[in-house]
Amino acid sequence: MTRLTSSVLLVEDDEDHTALMRRALDRARVVNPLVVVSDGEAARDYLFGIGRHAGRDPRDAPVLVLLDLKLPRISGIDILRRIRAHPNTQHIPVVVLTTSDLDEDLVRAYGLGANSFVRKPVDFEAFQQAVERIALYWLVVNQPPPSAAEREVA
Repeated sequence: MTRLTSSVLLVEDDEDHTALMRRALDRARVVNPLVVVSDGEAARDYLFGIGRHAGRDPRDAPVLVLLDLKLPRISGIDILRRIRAHPNTQHIPVVVLTTSDLDEDLVRAYGLGANSFVRKPVDFEAFQQAVERIALYWLVVNQPPPSAAEREVA
């Protein structure tokens, strides 16, 4: 079955980190479209088809969410909580990408259902390798469940 969307949602408020992620995904030859939102409110709106993303079919979920924890407006932890609480988004793989080195953030993210927790390496080559591994596993190796829209069609 072909997924309706194969987009990756990057929730990142730091423009430099976004640029690094775009460059790393390009170097990793990731062909999935990258949707970028820069705060938690925009992430919520995109995922649930409300506010500035009203009209977008929320059942057509991204294949992967790359989520920073330290976000303006709505925290990454709260976005993760909302993703796991809704039937259209609860099965989306969520990889937390953060500069936080707090064990409490790691424990909290996993407790709320994060699929992976990655501390952003400072060195670009190390960052590149981390992104390549994330992309390889979550976009190639992993078999995600069908989206809500695909479940309706089947």
